[in-house]
Amino acid sequence: MVKFGKRGNERANDVLSGGEESVSGRRKASRRGAVVLAVTLFLVAFALVLAATFPFRSAFTVALAVVAGLALAGSVHIAYEWERAVVLRFGRFHRLAGPGLYVTVPVVDSVTIVIDQRISSISCSAEQVLTADLVPVDLDAVVFWMVWDPKKACLAVEDYEHSASLVAQTALRDAIGQVEIAELSMQRAHIDRQLKKNIEEKTEQWGVTIIDVEIRDIRMPQELQNAMSAEAQAQQERNARVVLAEVEKDISDMFIEAAHAYREDDLALQLRMMSLVNESVKEGGNMVVVPSPYAQGFTGDIASALKGKK
Repeated sequence: MVKFGKRGNERANDVLSGGEESVSGRRKASRRGAVVLAVTLFLVAFALVLAATFPFRSAFTVALAVVAGLALAGSVHIAYEWERAVVLRFGRFHRLAGPGLYVTVPVVDSVTIVIDQRISSISCSAEQVLTADLVPVDLDAVVFWMVWDPKKACLAVEDYEHSASLVAQTALRDAIGQVEIAELSMQRAHIDRQLKKNIEEKTEQWGVTIIDVEIRDIRMPQELQNAMSAEAQAQQERNARVVLAEVEKDISDMFIEAAHAYREDDLALQLRMMSLVNESVKEGGNMVVVPSPYAQGFTGDIASALKGKK
């Protein structure tokens, strides 16, 4: 259920044939330089021993030249800037080597693992995870991590990547089991932070630090999706109706205030009548014959007031 990348030394061995490694269309760093160095050292040692024993040439001298070449090629190594080699001497930890050239003693020393210290990622897929309200969901998450202590990663755990993958899967199930389905999408950022904290508490003792954890996809049963969609749609309709009712209430309050104003001042009411007539004439562009009671706007108090101004 959890897919994990290859270990650092396995990545290195994948490209011993030279060139660039390509995984799923992605280009990765090449180890062609290390391969060329090993081949060159082998040929140099082989040629020197073969030349020195040429007067006594035999199958034994050729075999001796081959052994010398292999010994030299196996003694001088190269580690790239992002790599650290764990060197054991007679089975006990001796040192960390790299980056650059480093030498080991044949038979005495052994390079047990070459660890890549760049940021890597793993994909975690958990199926049928139960939420707090017992709803089964499928999740996909990605964990970004790096090895900060190669010694611990080599000596404290047998396979730090596989162990970290199991921790990530368990932490993912535990985190999802503490939230309800309705809160799962809204609290995704909080769940990511909690996952990072829980995973790092266990992987720190292995020399592995967690950079970030992100939930990429949440898949729930189709029936539940339809139900949640209908619920969300009903909530939106409810909100729209509430807003419409509030607007209508505000408009009705404004009409009531206007009615009170018109009732207390007849002149204001007549002016409003004249305004309505004027607006209708502007919109239609025609002459309007105003029936009663609109005609009262042109007589009575307003007419008297206009004559008085003249």
